[in-house]
Amino acid sequence: MNAEALAILDEGTSGECHLTIGDRELRLTHLEKPFWPQLGITKGDLLRYYAQVAPVLLPHLSDRAMVMKRYPNGAFGPFFFMKRAPEPRPAWLRTCSVTHSSGNVIDFPVVDDLAALLWTVNLGCIDLNPWYARCDDVQRPDYLHFDLDPFQATWEQVVETGLVLRQVLEGLKMPTLVKTSGSKGLHVYVPIRRGPTQKQVWTIAKALAQELAGKYPELITSEYRIARRPRGRVLVDYNQNAWGRTLASIYSVRPTAHASVSTPVTWEELEAGARIEDFTLKNVPARIERQGDLWKPLLASKGRVELERFL
Repeated sequence: MNAEALAILDEGTSGECHLTIGDRELRLTHLEKPFWPQLGITKGDLLRYYAQVAPVLLPHLSDRAMVMKRYPNGAFGPFFFMKRAPEPRPAWLRTCSVTHSSGNVIDFPVVDDLAALLWTVNLGCIDLNPWYARCDDVQRPDYLHFDLDPFQATWEQVVETGLVLRQVLEGLKMPTLVKTSGSKGLHVYVPIRRGPTQKQVWTIAKALAQELAGKYPELITSEYRIARRPRGRVLVDYNQNAWGRTLASIYSVRPTAHASVSTPVTWEELEAGARIEDFTLKNVPARIERQGDLWKPLLASKGRVELERFL
């Protein structure tokens, strides 16, 4: 089906196109709209990219609420966040109901298949921001993660921080997966077995980040408040594990000057000098063809960490 969708997208280089994916009808609009004018990348190109990477992307989005960040006029135009799946919407679109502390129930869209993926991107969602827990239990994440934010530190410092974090986590028998954020830093994930609540996962991530900041004060900070954060340090941001927070998904395109992609990498690639701008909308599909999904372990049932021993 991806090949058929790509062929129709190739034909519909201007205006709109209509897709039939299984029993689902889909209308994609404004394909000619410039999303990265300086790169000659259109909304149609963005949709085509996501259709190409869908086989490796969709398993990472499946059964998770999606927070929509919409850029209706491209990467450098105004954007806005939307949580509730908009009306009208396709009858076939699955939603995930999440009850917030206020008692308000929000029906998020769920991107489980190619039709839902293209429908979401057609709304102007350049990057994809899935929930950290699955819809059947939104209170219990199946990974913990850290966002390494340079905050005026250098890329080399970000990589050094990632390597330090990896050493500490693997010393605790926590396997690590790393990807470029596609924006400024790195994302480090640990697959965990579901059980601890979101608050417990956040507490463990906070303790680890604060321990690192105490041990490497000239390199790392865990201070989330910008006014108190020392400059030239890498923020090990544990707060992305907090309620309702999200990080850009694996293989998400980001609204940057290079149309960079949040891309799984190896630690060896980072040590050899890989940088964020090396991975873009234009070359990541070919990289996937060569290497497959480096983040398959995040989907596996085996090898997940039981965090209960740290509580």
